[in-house]
Amino acid sequence: MRVVDIIQKKRDNEVLTSEEIGFILDGYLKEEIPDYQISAFLMAIYFNGMTKDELKVFTSKMMHSGDLIKFEGIHKFLIDKHSTGGVGDKTTIALAGLFAAFDIGTAKLSGRGLGHTGGTIDKFEAIPGFHFPQTRDELVKMVNTTGTGIMGYSNKIVPLDGKLYSLRDVTATVSSIPLIASSIMSKKLAVYADGIILDVKVGSGAFMKDLNQARELAKTMLDIGESFDRKVVTVLTDMDQPLGYAVGNTNEIIEAIETLKGNGPEDFTELVETLVAVALQIKGDAKTLEDGKSMVKEVIKNGTALIHLKEFLSASGANPNLVDDYSLLPQFKNEFEVKSKKSGWISKIEAEEVGKAAMVLGAGRETKEDVIDHSVGVLLKKKVGDYVEEGETLAIIQYNERNLQSSIKLLESAYTIIDEKVNKNNVILEIHAVNVL
Repeated sequence: MRVVDIIQKKRDNEVLTSEEIGFILDGYLKEEIPDYQISAFLMAIYFNGMTKDELKVFTSKMMHSGDLIKFEGIHKFLIDKHSTGGVGDKTTIALAGLFAAFDIGTAKLSGRGLGHTGGTIDKFEAIPGFHFPQTRDELVKMVNTTGTGIMGYSNKIVPLDGKLYSLRDVTATVSSIPLIASSIMSKKLAVYADGIILDVKVGSGAFMKDLNQARELAKTMLDIGESFDRKVVTVLTDMDQPLGYAVGNTNEIIEAIETLKGNGPEDFTELVETLVAVALQIKGDAKTLEDGKSMVKEVIKNGTALIHLKEFLSASGANPNLVDDYSLLPQFKNEFEVKSKKSGWISKIEAEEVGKAAMVLGAGRETKEDVIDHSVGVLLKKKVGDYVEEGETLAIIQYNERNLQSSIKLLESAYTIIDEKVNKNNVILEIHAVNVL
């Protein structure tokens, strides 16, 4: 078997056998096949895609390239919720309390942020004293005790994905739907969960810019889940503007906590209620989405979700009193109000520009070596569909010393204001599922 013949076959849009896919991927993992040949192979996939059978084999080889983790000893129904990334996405913080309220466990491997989107690990690191489990045993204990265990990704899990992504990044093949889907699903399948919920962001602040593209990604991931006989739900959600009002680290933690107190923004509250309701459907505790959402509203109203979040924070080494005293979190020194230069209806907020406005203050990273300033961020005062008067505040910049002027320019450019009335965005666009109900 020759690598060049496999590349040519895929180039000519012929279907590869499992042996051919295995030969080229195994050879690359063992460093027996050079980057330039794999680059050509990835480009052939970019142009011609993969069949369901090819994708199953490709994903399986990725999944089995490193450790498979099944958390023996966890006595809870496990849900793995994954987001494709967005601005203001603090969902995992709120879900920590909500999932635990329904005896649902989360054993989650999360990453740090790079660019205009913030990482889950970065947000939790904003909490003084908070520490993550360092071993599998510690993670299992945390899940059994609090319902939530979060660790950083290990390079022993799906190492082939890391090698391939590095090549995709420099060969213009990142945006291939089959390659994106296999990358995400190989990691989800390598770490066992009873159900997988994929929050696929759609819009200007997301990787998937339009709904049709997002539908294709969702369908491809569902096909992979079905081929492995796993329960998978995709929830397509709006990212044509930031999620909620807070963009940063400390301010996103506060907004997530306020949501568990019943004071959350309408769009973020709708999202977390929907995601937990879907989890309850997968578990079998709710027959319909509306039944599940009613159950979620109740644990927010009676304070149960907040109690569980406090337990999680305490078990993680943090002071649970921060839930009621936000001065225990990192504090910014200065505020600047960005004012509207005209009256009208807000028709669009470029989420990516808002993310960059927070990043340049220090809330995110431009390079992997950058140090996060957890205290800074952006607090939006107006969202799409709101009316604003000239001179009224659009957003508040929470800053220390860095790049205020750059942040102001980015925020001013993010808002589009028109004379005609605009409808508010729906945060939940579509829900699709396989092997559920």
